[in-house]
Amino acid sequence: MPDILEPVFRSDVTVQLVKHSADDAHVLWSARVSTQGEQSLDQIGADPERSKGLISYLMRDRHGSPFEATSMTFFVSAPIFVFREFMRHRAGWSYNEESGRYRELEPVFYIPGYDRKLVQEGKPGRYRFVDGSPEQHYAMRSSMKVSYRQAYEAYQSMLAAGVAREVARSVLPVGLFSSAYATCNARSLMHFLGLRTIHPDAKVKSSPQREIEMVAEQMETAWAGLMPLTHAAFNANGRIAP
Repeated sequence: MPDILEPVFRSDVTVQLVKHSADDAHVLWSARVSTQGEQSLDQIGADPERSKGLISYLMRDRHGSPFEATSMTFFVSAPIFVFREFMRHRAGWSYNEESGRYRELEPVFYIPGYDRKLVQEGKPGRYRFVDGSPEQHYAMRSSMKVSYRQAYEAYQSMLAAGVAREVARSVLPVGLFSSAYATCNARSLMHFLGLRTIHPDAKVKSSPQREIEMVAEQMETAWAGLMPLTHAAFNANGRIAP
């Protein structure tokens, strides 16, 4: 039996903006080419109120293509089940995730924090989540730790026996942490945020799983700093992607 690495248990997810070509000027530049032809990005900030009005118009009337003239790349560290939800977002997104075929996966596992609502009530489509009792949290945490340890021991035992990584990884749970680069444009990010956040300004209510909402919240914070006019127009128009 090989020496088994001690698992690390986490209740957070992390998102880092690592690269971007995204600001409000890119949207204005892309929109105005329709009527003014080629122009310099340096000239776009000359009339802030006019620029704000144009972005609001584009958002309100759902002229979405100018918002695609942007790019953001995030480095995300989250449980595997979060990335499986991510992969449902295909239009305007690209992903490169770490591979369990080519590297030995580290024993880092997700356990929800004590602030995570734990109990699901209601019928499909009408679920609500409520706080769990201390006893439920204890049962959950204890069961997860036992399961994670057993799974990782089986994984390392197979590796020690010479089993290929791509086969041995089959025993690992979706609570294992993975990491990926996720690249999108502002239009695709707005669509993602409309589905994966709960917000009082949203015209269409959503019920995302809390863990992917944690990712979305961090992405939104970074994006709002890059494109404040676009972000404000998104909120003002019900958080519906143009």
